[in-house]
Amino acid sequence: MSGARRRGAGNSLAGFRRGQEGADGQGAAVPQGLIRAARKSGQLNLSGRELSEVPLHVWRINLDTPEEAHQNLSFGAADRWWEQTDLTKLILSSNKLQCLSDDVRLLPALTVLDVHDNQLTSLPSAIGSLENLQKLNVSHNKLKILPEELMQLKHLRSLFLQHNELSHLPDEFGQLISLEELDISNNHIANIPTSFALLTSLVRLNLTCNQLRSLPAEISAMKSLRQLDCTKNYLETVPPELANMISLEQLYLRRNKLTYLPELPSCKFLKELHIGENQIEALSAEHLKHLNSLCVLELRDNKLKSLPDEITLLQRLERLDLSNNDLRSLPYKLGNLSQLKFLALEGNPLRTIRRDVLQKGTQEILKYLQSKIQEDDAVSPNEDLPKTAMTLPSQSKINLHAITTLKTLDYSEKQAAVIPDEVFNAVGNNPVTTVNFSKNHLTEIPPRIVELKESVCDISFGFNKLSSISLELCMLHRLTHLDVRNNSLTSLPDEMEALTGLQIINLAFNRFKMFPGVLYRIPTIETVLLANNQVGSVDPLHIKNMDKLGTLDLQNNDLLQIPPELGNCVNLRTLLLEGNPFRTPRAAILAKGTAAVLEYLRSRIPT
Repeated sequence: MSGARRRGAGNSLAGFRRGQEGADGQGAAVPQGLIRAARKSGQLNLSGRELSEVPLHVWRINLDTPEEAHQNLSFGAADRWWEQTDLTKLILSSNKLQCLSDDVRLLPALTVLDVHDNQLTSLPSAIGSLENLQKLNVSHNKLKILPEELMQLKHLRSLFLQHNELSHLPDEFGQLISLEELDISNNHIANIPTSFALLTSLVRLNLTCNQLRSLPAEISAMKSLRQLDCTKNYLETVPPELANMISLEQLYLRRNKLTYLPELPSCKFLKELHIGENQIEALSAEHLKHLNSLCVLELRDNKLKSLPDEITLLQRLERLDLSNNDLRSLPYKLGNLSQLKFLALEGNPLRTIRRDVLQKGTQEILKYLQSKIQEDDAVSPNEDLPKTAMTLPSQSKINLHAITTLKTLDYSEKQAAVIPDEVFNAVGNNPVTTVNFSKNHLTEIPPRIVELKESVCDISFGFNKLSSISLELCMLHRLTHLDVRNNSLTSLPDEMEALTGLQIINLAFNRFKMFPGVLYRIPTIETVLLANNQVGSVDPLHIKNMDKLGTLDLQNNDLLQIPPELGNCVNLRTLLLEGNPFRTPRAAILAKGTAAVLEYLRSRIPT
């Protein structure tokens, strides 16, 4: 018989009175049947019972004489209360608790305490007396600080603190030496204590959505760490010591302010590197040569202008996401990555691969690249093109060879407020299929763009200062790909309905507050990229009618809720919703991918 139970047995009448009090008033929401079962199993689940406080008889479950002991004195062997089990698992999640009583100390045998999804603003100091506790979940509450006593839990293995209001962690945090899993995502933490170096048993660490500008070099002492997630912080660099984390398998550095890829010479087991939505402009052989085990490399939404031939060192690579960069060409040796199953290239101004090849998917692109490997005379429009050109008054050059041979009109990165007439004059009678006017200071679309309406199908006005789309652009009836990301657009004109061949439109990083209604009426749309706007709602019925829509990117908008009917849009192969303020679906569902999100949404449709 446990010591806890012996202490409670000394005053059986007092225990009887307390049990009766618990049967009404504050304990009314806890059926006695649950209490009886908990005494046998050692587990009590009170999740989702609208509790505003924990009834006293729950805390005293192992101290007080059971009510039935006074009603039936002829216990069978299975019912002898003095042989019942101490409570080891208590689940109080999804209630209305604003605090926990110090009476939590009356359950010293607890190994699991789950109080997630409540309204807790603090934890009691008595939490430190739960010396057997191995898992503590206090996520989705309103905690601002952690009690020092929490650091006394030497056997704690899993600690979930995500979605609270923590601005710092205690300096003594490293005393939790048994921790294997720690999630402090979605708080307001600006600094990581150097004592993290003592957490040598930690396997998974989630720091997502905080205010970190740096990581301490001491973090490299976590020799057991396999997964590190620093997504959505303000990191400009990562400490070189990170390279010493020899067990690291998954590294997430998405949505920070990194300008280069970290060198990770000792991370021999790194399988996934996610570093999208940063400001990386270049990759070098030094970055790649040590990543022999890499299976996933995600570099979307950066500023890459080229890939080194050394990308072929990544022979185990299965997924490579290069979406929304500034790549104009690909190294043909990329075709030698025999394990590559998924290659994402949308949102790049690629000029060396025909669009019809790009639209056929990864395997066709790789076959095309392989076919070009032996062609030593292959020409890259960015490097080896003949310098035939005409000089404009602005001293900028127009590449006539690109116009006549590649059917490309490129006047990008000129810092121009207008496109000079000489640029359009240079086209002459040549059919131009691709126009790149990105990275200038254009405040309006040049009216003369309409002169290209019989041939142009791919236009980029990204990274300008456009506040509207002109009617001239709406007359380009052959247009299939329109890139106007990083402008100041708030709406699209109804006249765009005339673009009956439009397949891909990139509207990311603009100022849209609602999904542009005209897109619902363009039946050929396959990809809509609307990330980093202010969109507050979408119409699932209209989206469902967009039969060919396969990719919808709504990341980092203002969606407060996701309509369950969106789950009926079964044509969607890629639905990106991260970075919005909605509560459901939760991050764990989003992380499972589009199919899981759609299935979850369908399950929420009222019947």
